[in-house]
Amino acid sequence: MDWNVYLSGEIHTDWRQRLKDGCEAQNLPVIFTSAVTDHQASDAAGDLLGKEDGNFWRDHKSAKVNAIRTKILIENCDIAVVRFGEKYKQWNAAFDAGYCAAMGTPYITLHDEDITHPLKEVDAAAMAWATTPEQVVEILKYVTTKT
Repeated sequence: MDWNVYLSGEIHTDWRQRLKDGCEAQNLPVIFTSAVTDHQASDAAGDLLGKEDGNFWRDHKSAKVNAIRTKILIENCDIAVVRFGEKYKQWNAAFDAGYCAAMGTPYITLHDEDITHPLKEVDAAAMAWATTPEQVVEILKYVTTKT
């Protein structure tokens, strides 16, 4: 069985690629899905429905169009990895974690120790908290291959 792993959160570092490379190197039975990680494309998703003069309505339409993909992929994943970076606040990642928690979908949080306090509720509902993509690979290796 291939495990469907949804990758959520921070888009400004190489954590997704490190995770994918690590799983591929160990030949783990996983496939990855993700929200749109092209920031400009994500911000412009609502433009498909017509241009808006105000940022609020542009963002509102884009959030709804993006949510089509996010909702479907989260609902169909076996496990999610939710990454919180240090440079930006990832409100969408917190929302994704909450959605996973509400649905009973297991998720792993991935973030540095210095933001443990603001993420205490998100971490409390997670099945694991990791600080590196390599730790996530080891968790995925354990849950997908141990008998």
